[in-house]
Amino acid sequence: MEQSIQVTMQAQAAFENELLAKQNVVGVAVGPKESEGVLTGEMAVVVLVKEKVPLQALSASEVIPKHIDGVRTDVMAVGDLRALQSPSPRGRFRPTIPSGVSIGHFRVTAGTLGVMVRDKNTGERFILSNNHVLANSNDAQTNDGIVQPGTADGGIAASDIVAQLASFIPLRYVGDPPTPTPATPTPPDPTPDPNPNPDPTPDPNPNPNPNPPGGCLPTLVGFINFIAALTGSHTRLTTAAAQALSAQTAGQPVMPAPVPAPVIIRAQNVDNVVDAALARPLDPAMFTDEILGIGTISGTMAPTLGQQVRKSGRTTGLTFGRVTLLNATVNVGYNTVHGDRTARFTGQVITEAMSQGGDSGSLVVNASDNRAVGLLFAGSPLATIFTPIDVVLAALNITI
Repeated sequence: MEQSIQVTMQAQAAFENELLAKQNVVGVAVGPKESEGVLTGEMAVVVLVKEKVPLQALSASEVIPKHIDGVRTDVMAVGDLRALQSPSPRGRFRPTIPSGVSIGHFRVTAGTLGVMVRDKNTGERFILSNNHVLANSNDAQTNDGIVQPGTADGGIAASDIVAQLASFIPLRYVGDPPTPTPATPTPPDPTPDPNPNPDPTPDPNPNPNPNPPGGCLPTLVGFINFIAALTGSHTRLTTAAAQALSAQTAGQPVMPAPVPAPVIIRAQNVDNVVDAALARPLDPAMFTDEILGIGTISGTMAPTLGQQVRKSGRTTGLTFGRVTLLNATVNVGYNTVHGDRTARFTGQVITEAMSQGGDSGSLVVNASDNRAVGLLFAGSPLATIFTPIDVVLAALNITI
């Protein structure tokens, strides 16, 4: 057999250029001859063609001889051979746009189109990505233009707007001011007023008490709230509440004060659970349900420790990683139009490093099938962070 292979290779070398010059031929190799679908074991010079053509349809110069230097030949159809490279995810995709490619708000550099989703109630199709990709980290308006590719990849608002911002989950940043929340108002006194028409004439000689009960209340309130802050409490005492406390301390009966319902100031809950937004395609038919390099999503699943996952993103394309941590609380830095901000997220998933800047918005998929696992939104050279997909879908009332 060894000698037969050598002889066959010599014949190949002698006639290779002549065979490759024929119009339908794309290659020449050495291998066993095939007859009616069965390998004969006889070595042959195998001529690779785009497609097999009936002998009568070929000119004399295009016919493959049955023997070359006494060595048998064979013909095998292999199609039009091309390099197996996918288009760059940073490119401009037209007439159809897959997921896993460059996209962004017209004032954002670029992120990744995660996947096409549907509203649970209406069935309308939307583009899913991150808030900081589609909504410029809260600094966008509904119906703002979304360009494909993102501006960092050459997209311009004048010609590349393919969608409009539909909705987003606002990001909450560490250090945002507290939000006043009205306390539950006291039910009105059912006893009728004995004097429904009091004299509206003001006192001509008002004489306010220079030392009213509880005159040190601002200091007391400040001290109590200072202690509350030191102990980590999020509840702050208001003046009305402190008056009652002062009266109790002095042994006086607590009288209802004719003041509005107290306001309890609670420190704002700055925890986030998702960085997500939706965009409405100008032409839904322009967007396919496939993710570049992955295909069509076939469902969802919860992430598990040790799980192998993958993603297709604008910057690093198709990459793989392993889930290393669950239920993570993380502080994530954002570069906003108002400067650098920090947002705290809870319930997140951490994987081995499998992303870089611009991959934000990528859909994270199980490595062995096409079930969605999460929405990627942050990372570093050492780790990648994503939100469990079911949390994202619930927050936006959507399905894949």
